[in-house]
Amino acid sequence: MVQRVLLTGANGYIGSHILSVLLSKGLSVRSVVRSQAKVEQMRADFPNYTDSQLDFALVPDITAPGAYEKAVLSNPPFDTVIHAASPFLYRVVNDNSEFLIPALNGTKEILKAVKAHAPGVTRLVITGSCAAVVDFTGEANKPATAEPKTYTEDDWNPDSWETAMAGTVNVAYCASKKFAEQAAWEFVETEKPNFDLVVLNPPMVYGPLRHSVSSVKDLNESTSRIYSLFVDAKADDELPLNGMPSYVDVRDLADAHWLALTVPEASNKRMIICGGRASSQNISDAIREKVPELLTKTPKGVPGGNLLPKNAYFCSSEMAQRVLGLKFRSREETFVDLARQLVELEKKTAN
Repeated sequence: MVQRVLLTGANGYIGSHILSVLLSKGLSVRSVVRSQAKVEQMRADFPNYTDSQLDFALVPDITAPGAYEKAVLSNPPFDTVIHAASPFLYRVVNDNSEFLIPALNGTKEILKAVKAHAPGVTRLVITGSCAAVVDFTGEANKPATAEPKTYTEDDWNPDSWETAMAGTVNVAYCASKKFAEQAAWEFVETEKPNFDLVVLNPPMVYGPLRHSVSSVKDLNESTSRIYSLFVDAKADDELPLNGMPSYVDVRDLADAHWLALTVPEASNKRMIICGGRASSQNISDAIREKVPELLTKTPKGVPGGNLLPKNAYFCSSEMAQRVLGLKFRSREETFVDLARQLVELEKKTAN
């Protein structure tokens, strides 16, 4: 039975929801964060837990050699680890290796530390990405008349190191997720640690925030997109482009992590965690129907129209539903709950 969990990236958008689920299940969790300021933020976000239920480890640079060696030491020892941290922030880079190499190092460091210093760990769950699954270049270039592809766990982003180095920042970012995940599977195969591995690959992640955000300027990337395009806009603005149509509610993704820790059949499985697809019109329609404050701000488009292109791909969660018993919230719940929260945050920011 899972008792003690190490959680990296615990203060982030996804990590804070994972932490909330783990604590609600009565687990003892050590949260890995980058600074003391993040510790104080998390203590304020989770005020009702003692040190025996929630403690912290500081790892300023998750890609540094030996980064996690102290964090994985615990008494009582850890029996499971969730690696939800990511070294990436979109910024100016000298070349694409500054995306690719940190992704590899960040993953390798947690694996090496757990194998060497936490022999009691029996399962390690990694928060991956559908960026490691989908052929984005192929999707962008396929004819409008093409049949839609359904991506499964058998699919991999086809970019090589060479194409990633020569491509755009987005190409490098997506490829970095692939190389990091492949490195994890290779580690388990060659190093044969005491733990098995589960990798959860979500597409776009939406839904309300669990961690403290003082301003709309501090929103994570996916939430910021919803704010700028559907909340901080006007009804007669042009409807935004669809972007990546596949998505999952952050709360469902957090539940998937808990299940991945506890379901024996998840052992050494790669699973897509996708709640469905949404066009910009779908998002607009849901928000305009349920959040009256945004009728003058959310682009109207053509209500009930503007469907996704016929060749738009699917990401299948059949395995996650079958193995984990995972269930998903409705599209309306995901985007309406987020929009209402963003309205309140906007008011707070204005004051």
